[in-house]
Parts: sequence; structure tokens; C-alpha cells
Amino acid sequence: MAGLWAGNLALVATGRRGRSPTKQLMQSGALWTLKHVPHCSRQCLIVSRTLSSVRHTPDEKTFDKILIANRGEIACRVIKTCKKMGIKTVAIHSDVDASSVHVKMADEAVCVGPAPTSKSYLNMDAIIDAIRRTRAQAVHPGYGFLSENKEFARCLAAEDVTFIGPDTHAIQAMGDKIESKLLAKKAKVNTIPGFDGVVKDADEAVRIAREIGYPVMIKASAGGGGKGMRIAWDDEETRDGFRFSSQEAASSFGDDRLLIEKFIDNPRHIEIQVLGDKHGNALWLNERECSIQRRNQKVVEEAPSIFLDPETRRAMGEQAVALAKAVNYSSAGTVEFLVDSKKNFYFLEMNTRLQVEHPVTECITGLDLVQEMIRVAKGYPLRHRQADIPINGWAVECRVYAEDPYKSFGLPSVGRLSQYQEPIHLPGVRVDSGIQPGSDISIYYDPMISKLITYGCDRTEALKRMEDALDNYVIRGVTHNIALLREVIINSHFVKGDFSTKFLSEVYPDGFKGHTLTKSERNQLLAIASSLFVASQLRAQHFQGHSRVPVMKPSVAKWELSIKLHDEEHAVVTSHSGSAFSCLSREAGGNMSIQFLGTVYKVHVLTKLAAELNKFMLEKVAEDTSSTLCSPMPGVVVAVSVKPGDMVAEGQEICVIEAMKMQNSMTAGKTGKVKSVHCKAGDTVGEGDLLVALE
Repeated sequence: MAGLWAGNLALVATGRRGRSPTKQLMQSGALWTLKHVPHCSRQCLIVSRTLSSVRHTPDEKTFDKILIANRGEIACRVIKTCKKMGIKTVAIHSDVDASSVHVKMADEAVCVGPAPTSKSYLNMDAIIDAIRRTRAQAVHPGYGFLSENKEFARCLAAEDVTFIGPDTHAIQAMGDKIESKLLAKKAKVNTIPGFDGVVKDADEAVRIAREIGYPVMIKASAGGGGKGMRIAWDDEETRDGFRFSSQEAASSFGDDRLLIEKFIDNPRHIEIQVLGDKHGNALWLNERECSIQRRNQKVVEEAPSIFLDPETRRAMGEQAVALAKAVNYSSAGTVEFLVDSKKNFYFLEMNTRLQVEHPVTECITGLDLVQEMIRVAKGYPLRHRQADIPINGWAVECRVYAEDPYKSFGLPSVGRLSQYQEPIHLPGVRVDSGIQPGSDISIYYDPMISKLITYGCDRTEALKRMEDALDNYVIRGVTHNIALLREVIINSHFVKGDFSTKFLSEVYPDGFKGHTLTKSERNQLLAIASSLFVASQLRAQHFQGHSRVPVMKPSVAKWELSIKLHDEEHAVVTSHSGSAFSCLSREAGGNMSIQFLGTVYKVHVLTKLAAELNKFMLEKVAEDTSSTLCSPMPGVVVAVSVKPGDMVAEGQEICVIEAMKMQNSMTAGKTGKVKSVHCKAGDTVGEGDLLVALE
């Protein structure tokens, strides 16, 4: 413990001592996190679910060795269950992932190529060769990459290797959004109006969109995970959407086919987890609420949904099972629905793989879905009946990303984790991750750091535990989205269950700005900042047991400080008692960053005298950036649309940057002539790198 801030150093200016003696400050370089003591209900059974409450039966023979054709947290997740079942594991990795956690966890590891996914995790020839060399009997694909690739499943079958997932017919039928929609209609599943065919080009996309009526959703036929999806409100957006969606689809899935359907405004995104075996049995394992999204990618998920009643839940579950049985589905899968305000629901797609958000289902049902997938793949029948599937408690999952939430709710961030500590010491907390201190977050892969899951006897307890877990999560070295996640789960509309897939854009129409401090919270933050400043000054008077020339008089009973927060200066008087202090690394000149209530606040602390003298210092003139276009994120340049001498209009596309498989159009900030171009297609750029300059 670095030391208590309240009681040792208190804010005298408010007329009272700090009010939170249970809150502590943890050192983390120049960034400090205010931590909360975990909430624990005395009235409710405390359940800390890890992977499953269902034990493995030792005499139930499955496989001797499984290769995991994936990386990161999902590879680690599969390895954990394999170890529980006594199965040896093989990890594959790219050259930059050689020291990754999943590689260290596995019994064997094989490098399958360089960093780009097309040359490693999507390299079927290299993966098949790794299977032969290690003599793995089965392959678990995780999610993403080759998990829904029917050709990969066929190649495994040809090698007499078991694919831990559905058969190729189900992958083909459900993995193709066009075919799956036709099958859903045949199985009497509610579907969204749209064009039941492949869109050939941008002109045809515009024609179809007009026939359906705007707004429309353009999405990859073989897609998933929010990639290759665009909403179009007019002809121009349809043309742009067709171009970007087809490019993203080709890059992520090797299939650029697109479909168009009616976009249902203000829906909820609710999905049903299904589980089938090779004996004709199929179950629905309740629903997951996945409506909190940005760029069609889920951010916060929970199970069950606060919106559904038992009748709607049953109807959705029965339709999901009917669709699964229509294709003889035999594994874990997810049927996704859009649900309107009147609880009408429409089939969106079926993912023939394990979902990212599967842990919340495991928490409320007690099932280990990876274990069930392995059993089914070996040919065992399901162990449960529909009546056996419970809803016990409530679970919430937050996707912790290496992203800057202040830029479009999350543009990717890269870097090395200088400090990393998961809040797994708290009750009811599970963290699925594949990183450790020193791990690199690169531009080549998804920027997810972890999945943070909390479980409680009800939604209130699960959300409170999530708030505590986010406050106790230490991540340094990369920008992350914990501030956004925390604001979402404490938002009054979210707490009441009043939200849709447009939640973020409606709550933050001008973009996410962080937590808005109340007067009491502001005073707490000022107390923390002043305490840290004084503690560091007093500690600086001694060096290896020897006194140094004091910066501040050691005998004073109080210090008069000036703290600048949000461009406002606050006069603070700080007193000291006791001997416990917390260390502090800060910038010269009194600048420090403090993470408080999830948000990082930059404060400038000076003594009263220094603040008076600081008024005479010249302020740095802000740089004029209206004539330059810099990359807002690290990534790879996909295309450059201009050359020196070209005239461009405000809002015109200048270039396209791809980061973590998402393509982003960079546009001109003003009308003018191109002075110079500093990038070309294929270049790797960092955040802030100059792309194009205008005269």
C-alpha cells in the first residue's frame, strides 16, 4: 500500500477532512488510480464464477492433443479448459507473438508466419503443417480468423483432424448471411426486410437501397464482429459504404460479397446462445444483451437482458433452436436478433463459433461452453435438457480495449504495457486476457486488452462489482477505454435499462468527454492532488537517508497551494499529520495525471508563490493545424487520393488508414491546394504522423 490520502493529508479549504478513508492511492508511474474497497452484499450468496461449475468427468475420453488456431485471450481461454480436461495443447503464433501468454501456457508452440494475419493466423497451409508436425487430433478455432471458414474445416477433415465447431454444411449455410436469411425464412424465423442476393457494384447498391428505402445496412456476407458493416442514409453514403465494406470484408474474411437490408433505427441487439450435438439435440442457453456498441462492435454485454419478459425470451429461444436444427447444428453458436421497442424481434445473423461475450452466459448457467464444444466434437450427446438451463444471478462484461475513447468512442492505441494488474482479487470478478506486463499491443491485431466480467445475485450487484473492478484495474503504457466503460455502467439510462444500439451517440452527441465532476468529487480530486504534491515535496528533502536542501520548509503545519484543473485555478490549503505518504512521479513544473472515477485528469499544482510568479511566464502559442492532416491513430495507409497541386474541398477524402482491420477515411479540414503528400499506400504510420499538407 503506498499510503492513505484521507486522514494523513486533508483538504482544509473545504472545512472538513477527506470523507473516504477506505479509498487508497496506488502508485503507477506518473498516473495514479483511486481505488475503491469492493462492495459485498451480506444478504446475497457471493458467487465467484471462474470457468464453470460443471466438473469434468475423468473417464469421458475426448482428445489427447488440441491445437488452438488463434491467439490472445481466446487462445488462453481454450487452453484453461483443456488443462482442466487433461488435454495437451498446441499454440500457433506469428513471429511477433513468440513471447505471448498463450504461447507460454500451451504445451507446444509453432510459429506459422510473420505478423500480418494473412501470412500467419489466416495461413491455412502453415497451420495444417503445424497440425501434422505436432500430431494434434483436433483444432479449436476460437473466434475470428478461420473460425467460420468452411474451407479450413474441409482441410481438417481431409487430414482426419476434428474441427471443434459445426460441420461444413452449417458453416456454409449460417456463415453466409444471404443463405442464412433464406434458411431462416424457411424455418419460420422472423427476418429483416432486404435484398436476398449479392450486391454486384456501387451502382446496384444505390438502386437496391432506394428500393428498400433509407436508411439501409450494408454488410459483408461472410462477415462478423462489426467488420465490413456500414449504415447508409443516402446515395453518397451507400457508394462509400459499398467501397469500404467490401475492402474490409476482403481484408478480414477473404470474401468481399455484400448484402443490403433495411436498417432498424433504435433497436436493441439481443442474441441467443445455442448448443447442439450430433444426435439431433439442441438447447437455447438464454440471451445476452449486447446493445452498447460503437461502430457496430459490442462494448458492454450482459446476461440476462433487462428488457425481455419470459414469453419473449422463450419465443426467441425457440426460433433460435429451430434455425439450429434446420442445419443440423452441432456445437456452440449464437443467433443474433434486433429487437424493437415493442419487443418485435428480427433475425440478424448466426455466428457459427464461440462468441467473444460467452463468459456472461457461463456465469448465469454454470456451463463451460468450451468444454461442451469439445464433448460435442468428440460425439457425446448433450448432458442437459432445456428445463435444466437456469438463469442464476446476473453477469456483465466490459471489453477493455487499447483505444482512445475520446476519439470517435475508441480509436486504436499501440504500445507496450509498462504496468498491468487485473482486479481478480475482488469477489465475483473474472478476467479473460492474454497479456501480461511487457506485452505489446500492435497494429496487426484486435486492440482488445481483456474481457472484464462481474457476477452478482442481481443486476445491481453485478454493476456495482463492475464499477469496483474498473476502479481497481491498473493499465499503463497504452491508452485504454476504462473511462468510457465506467461512465456507461453508472449512466442513469443504462442502469434503468433504457437504452438501444444508439446509446453512445445519444448520450454523448459531441463525443465522449470523460466524467463530469460534482462539487464533492472535485474537492476530493483537489485533496488527492495536493496530498500527492506535498508528499513528494517532503520526500524530496531526503535522499538515501541524507537530508537535502529543502524545497519547502519541513516545519510548516500547512501549505498554501494553487491547483489548476480544467483551466480553473483553485486555492487549496493542505495540512499534514502522520508519516504515511505515497510516492509520486510527475512532470517538472507541477503537472501530474490522476485517474479518478475512471477518468484521467491533468492537474497543475504549484505553491502559492510559484503560482504568482508563473503568471509572468509566456504561454506557448497553439500550433495551427488547419493546413495539415495527421494520422489520428497508428495504422497502415491503404490508399492516397490526392497528389501535390490538387485542389481539395473541405470534407473530401484524402487517404484511407487501416487500423486493427477497420478502415478509416481521412478527410480535408478545409478547402485548399495540396502542398505535399507524406505517405503512400502500404506505409505504416503512427499517431500524429503528418500525412498531407495544404498550402
